[in-house]
Amino acid sequence: MAMPQHASLTAPLIVDEKESNLLHGDLESNHTGYSQGTTSSLKTIVNGLNALSGVGILSTPYALSSGGWLSLILLFVIAIAAFYSGLLMKRCMEADSNISTYPDIGDRAFGKKGRVLISIFMYTELYLVATGFLILEGDNLQNLFPNVELEMAGFHLGGRQTFVIVVALIILPTVWLDNLSILSYISASGVLASIIILVSIFWVGSFDGIGFHEKGTLIKWDGIPSAVSLYAFCYCAHPVFPTLYTSMKKKHHFSNVLLICFIFCTFTYASMAVIGYSMFGSEVQSQVTLNLPIGKLSSRVAIYTILVNPISKYALMITPIVNATKNWSPWYCNKKPFNVFISTALLISTVIVALAVPFFGYLMTLVGAFLSFTASIILPCLCYLKISGTYRRLGCEGVVVGGIVVLGIAVVISGTYSALLQIVGHL
Repeated sequence: MAMPQHASLTAPLIVDEKESNLLHGDLESNHTGYSQGTTSSLKTIVNGLNALSGVGILSTPYALSSGGWLSLILLFVIAIAAFYSGLLMKRCMEADSNISTYPDIGDRAFGKKGRVLISIFMYTELYLVATGFLILEGDNLQNLFPNVELEMAGFHLGGRQTFVIVVALIILPTVWLDNLSILSYISASGVLASIIILVSIFWVGSFDGIGFHEKGTLIKWDGIPSAVSLYAFCYCAHPVFPTLYTSMKKKHHFSNVLLICFIFCTFTYASMAVIGYSMFGSEVQSQVTLNLPIGKLSSRVAIYTILVNPISKYALMITPIVNATKNWSPWYCNKKPFNVFISTALLISTVIVALAVPFFGYLMTLVGAFLSFTASIILPCLCYLKISGTYRRLGCEGVVVGGIVVLGIAVVISGTYSALLQIVGHL
C-alpha cells in the first residue's frame, strides 16, 4: 500500500506570496517525524563541500574556452538547476522516513525499476569518474616527467601509458581494504585541494610571468554542448545528498547548508574558469594543470595537490560498485579472496578503458552530459513529480520542473552526441 504523502512534499517549492506563511508552518511541523541525526550543520557543510569539490575544477577553463565567455552564464544556470533538484530530493525524502539513499527515492517513485535505473546511472558514473582519475594521473605525471618510456614483454609503452599502469599498481592495495576510513580522511580534503589549486594557478598568472592577457571569444555556438556537459560534471554529488540529509541533527537547516555549498563551489568553479581562460585562452587544455610551466614552484604545488586526491578517492569511488557486483553475482560469497578478485578485476577494466580512451576532457564531457545531468537534475525532478503528484495538476511548480526535465533531455542528447563524436574522431 502506498505511503501517505507529507504536506511538505505536496506543497510546492515555488509558491505564491499568500501561501508562504501557511506553508512555512506545515514544513516545520513535518521535521519532528524523522529519526534524529547526529551531524551538526557545520560538519554537514564541510561534507557537502567535499562532495561537490572535485577534479571538475580543472576542466572549467577548458569548458569556458569551448563555449566562449557568455557560456559562463550556463554554469550559473546549471548550478541553480542542480541546487533546485537537490531541494526536490529533500522533499522526496520528507515523503517517507524510510528513505535514506538515492536508489530509495527511485524505488519510492517508480518501484523496483526506478531503483535499478538510478543504481545503473550512479554506478556507471562512479566507474567512469574512477577511469578519469587514471587518465588525469597519467597526463599530469607525463607532463612532470616527459621522457619516461617502458619496454615490457616486447611492447613499447609511452610515458602516459606507463604512468597509468604505475598509478594503478599504487592504487591496487587500497581497493583491497575492508576499512576505508583512513582514505576517507585524505579524500575529504577535496575543498582544501580546490582552494590550493585555485590560489596556485592564480599565483602562476600573477607572479610567474604568464599574466592574464588572453581576450578569448565571446561565444562559440558549436562548443556550447561540450561546455554545458563539463559544467554539469562539476555538480554530480546528488547521490550523496540523501546521506547528508539523514545524518543531520537539524534537518530543517539542510536547504541552507545546500545553498552555502553551491554558492562556494560555484564561486571556485567560475573563478578557475575565468583565471585559466584569461591566462591561456584557446590554448587551454582539458586539464588546466597541463598548461602550467613545470619549472615554477607554484605550478608543482598545484600539480602535486591534484595528484594526491584521485589516488585516495579511487577506492572510495569503486567500493560501491564492488559491493553491488558482489550482491548481483551468482557466485557471491562473503570471503576475502572473492572480494579481492572483484576489486582487482574492476581496477584492471578501468586501466584498459583509460588506455583505450585517453581523452580526459572528452570522457568527462560524456559523463557530464549523459550521466551527471541525468542523475543530478532529470531523475530527481521526475521522482519528485511522481512522488508529490505534481504531474497531475497544472501549476507554476509543475511547469518549472517539467521545463527543467525537457531542457535537461535536450542537453543530454546534444551533449552525449557531441562527446561521442569527439571520442570516436580521436580514436
